[in-house]
Amino acid sequence: MPHIHIETFKPIPFPAQHEGVTFHYMASNVKHNNEHLIATTLEDKEFFLLVKDVPENVLLKSEKITRPAPTYIVKRALNAYASLSQAKVLSSNVNDTSKNIHLEKDASLWNIHDFAEKFPDAKDVRIEVGFGSGRHLLHQAKENPDILFIGIEIHKPSVEQALKQINIFGLDNVILLDYDARLFLELVPSNIVSRIYVHFPVPWDKKPHRRVISTAFINESTRVLAPLGQLELRTDSENYFAYSWETFISLTKARLQVNKNQEIAISSKYEDRWKKMEKNIYDITLINEEESQPLSIEGSFAFSKGLDEERLLALTGSTHKNKSGFVHFERSYKTTDGAILLRLSLGSFERPEHLYVRVDTDITDYLYTKPVPSKVNFMMHKFLDGLLHG
Repeated sequence: MPHIHIETFKPIPFPAQHEGVTFHYMASNVKHNNEHLIATTLEDKEFFLLVKDVPENVLLKSEKITRPAPTYIVKRALNAYASLSQAKVLSSNVNDTSKNIHLEKDASLWNIHDFAEKFPDAKDVRIEVGFGSGRHLLHQAKENPDILFIGIEIHKPSVEQALKQINIFGLDNVILLDYDARLFLELVPSNIVSRIYVHFPVPWDKKPHRRVISTAFINESTRVLAPLGQLELRTDSENYFAYSWETFISLTKARLQVNKNQEIAISSKYEDRWKKMEKNIYDITLINEEESQPLSIEGSFAFSKGLDEERLLALTGSTHKNKSGFVHFERSYKTTDGAILLRLSLGSFERPEHLYVRVDTDITDYLYTKPVPSKVNFMMHKFLDGLLHG
């Protein structure tokens, strides 16, 4: 990812503007004075740059939670700060900050709150989880212009490559999302999806809790699938196949199909690689036979007033649990404009979100993005508000 190594870190007077980039304030880690966040805006993208001491120099890069796409946004911001602070650059991989002509249009790139505000209208919706190179997703979109395809991928370079191809081919039936698919499904209306593709997911043999396929994911998929809609898993991993089969077969009721080394219309670069290695390819398809109740979620992410700074900072590093999930206070920061930032994990045990809360004198709110409006997140927000107020 884009980064610059500089000799020493030099804070600038905030707020400041340079080369079209706005730097609003700096937030310094309360417990570790070698880490800072710089609140940044460029082309309506709001995010943090991260400054951190590393052996022998200082690292300047984008902060993971708020990192925007396309990548050139981050590159321009990094170079602008290094230039404005007159930092001595020791090494850099952000020399090219030009905007790719095929990324001029980003209407196909949505964020999770676009879906929360209004789910797109379409007669038929198909979702691909972890589209990788985008070969399968884009092939399907070209072959089915009347179907809306939603591609979900957390690897930002893959998202950018797919966006380039969408613009090159002029596709208007694809939406890309950089987000956790397990949380995304909770925003999808019931009974509108005809296919969910999960092709070659990361096996996560050492961290099985991170696997996409789970009983909760299958149940949520069944809710969003229309009658006779299908959830399709395709994997080269025998361990993942065995685990998934046990998960599918444990359902109270299920119509399943299993195939081995079955050819499909278009293969991914990963599948081509596995075939050259003579690995087996396994498919499990769940065919939905039920019509689900309409989606209904209500709640609020408002915070109560009257927070105590000493209490907030004392929560740093603590974890709090209830039956629905947990809240973990990862880090605390003090900003140059007099606020406190809390970086935290919040949500269910299997699908937590990583967020920032900004606490000013009179206003407390999530910074840049709120949690996904799910039942669990509304409950955990209420739990968080109680923790903040004792």
